[in-house]
Amino acid sequence: MTGLSGPAAPADGQAARADAAKRPKGRRPRRRNKSASNGEAAAFAADHPSVRPSDASRKLRESGSEPVPAIGDAISKKGLKAGRRRRRKAKGQSSEHNSAQSNARPAAQGDAAARKAAHGTQNVSRATGAQEDMALFQRPAGFPAGKAREARLPALGDSIGSAQTGRRGRPPSGQLDPVRRFSEPDGPLYAALDLGTNNCRLLIARPQERGFRVVDAYSRIVRLGEGVGARRRLSPEAMDRAVEALANCHRKLEERGVERSRLIATEACRAAENGAEFIDRVRRETGLALEIVNRETEARLAVAGCVSLVDQQAEGVILFDIGGGSSEIVWLDLRNRCGARGYALTRFIRSWASLPVGVVNLAERHGGVDVTPQVFEAMVDDVSDHLASFHLADDLSAAISGGGVHMLGTSGTVTTLAGVHFGLKRYDRRRVDGAWLDDVQVTTMIDRLRDMPYEERVENPCIGADRADLVLAGCAILEAIRRRWSCPRLRVADRGLREGILTELMAADGVWARPSQARRGWKGRYRGKS
Repeated sequence: MTGLSGPAAPADGQAARADAAKRPKGRRPRRRNKSASNGEAAAFAADHPSVRPSDASRKLRESGSEPVPAIGDAISKKGLKAGRRRRRKAKGQSSEHNSAQSNARPAAQGDAAARKAAHGTQNVSRATGAQEDMALFQRPAGFPAGKAREARLPALGDSIGSAQTGRRGRPPSGQLDPVRRFSEPDGPLYAALDLGTNNCRLLIARPQERGFRVVDAYSRIVRLGEGVGARRRLSPEAMDRAVEALANCHRKLEERGVERSRLIATEACRAAENGAEFIDRVRRETGLALEIVNRETEARLAVAGCVSLVDQQAEGVILFDIGGGSSEIVWLDLRNRCGARGYALTRFIRSWASLPVGVVNLAERHGGVDVTPQVFEAMVDDVSDHLASFHLADDLSAAISGGGVHMLGTSGTVTTLAGVHFGLKRYDRRRVDGAWLDDVQVTTMIDRLRDMPYEERVENPCIGADRADLVLAGCAILEAIRRRWSCPRLRVADRGLREGILTELMAADGVWARPSQARRGWKGRYRGKS
């Protein structure tokens, strides 16, 4: 200590010892301030033994003889800063500062120095509220759990620094960082359109976390394949209904500004002699370029759209998609998947088959309004004849007998069964998608629908007039599959080709890739993607 000299020092020591003697035992001694004092404060403490040295300056200030802080009141720089922060917060300056930061961020997107000045750092996201939610990158399938903290992305407009990738910089000019696409509120939109034998369906979505968020959807029953089984041609009335629905889809795509899309047509256009002519008409009248996909592609897309519902402990899955003009069946052999899940499971397709029978052509051949038990069995036998010559694999039966295989169904048939099983007064996708039904429950529901008159099927909220004459044909296809391969459990999927298309498009663009993988993509596979 400095500033303590002469008789003041012994007096100070005596006062301290006297004060310690008066203090109750067990109480921690008050820390003495080590700051320098002036002669007046020291003399005051010497003349007043009952006053603590740390209180001397306060006594002097109260008497008006000491205008500056001294013993016991020395304020550090840290304390001064803390006081200023508290005062700013009380006056509302802190909120104004944060608002100025958020307003300055968009203007700083093109200037790295301005970004650093606005945020204070290039590697830490300062997004708040909804922006922070969008800035979180969920690790994709197979991404190590221990790396989850490295998945936080910079704020919008920031460059990706070494904290995330080990390298600094932005993608080449004119390209969007594929890893951060979904973190932007106005990021690119993807669309998938499935023109089937019975339905025209559109889905518009934006990548988000490990999946995507649906922005808009459209569905209309057009029955494009009506009469194709008998005449091998698309009827003018069916084509008119489809073109009208496709025009609505085109309008939605234009309004939303979709950048990436895939528009497919399936069995009705494949089987019809005038399928190619219809595709040309659609291009002329609506501006949409439809792609007629083969059955193998249709089966793969169905798998891609539903694999997220595969049981993580399953050793195999029999996935089936009951359509209007065809039915696809796929066996996923997962005995050696080594922890793979999600979209990665598409690599484990062991074998597949596409049956030229669906709910529309089967109902046209056997009738769908008045379905007696005999008519129902005739439909089951019709489908069984197609399955008799088809073997998914030689050891599938052995895998099923082991108990590690379950069924996964994606179609209006299985979603209808689930809705009726739950007794829904109104169809609710949240209750149906992902629901499990055991073998007894499926049998009970099929028998219940088979015994239900046509009028009652029309009035059922989960069936309705559009499906009342087709649902039993779908039940017959399902029953034939169950008799061929009996599994104890069935999982219901209210998803399919559209979700598969979106998944493949986003995976190809690397929107769920790890940052290091995405940066390699700038030099290769992602270049030129819109």
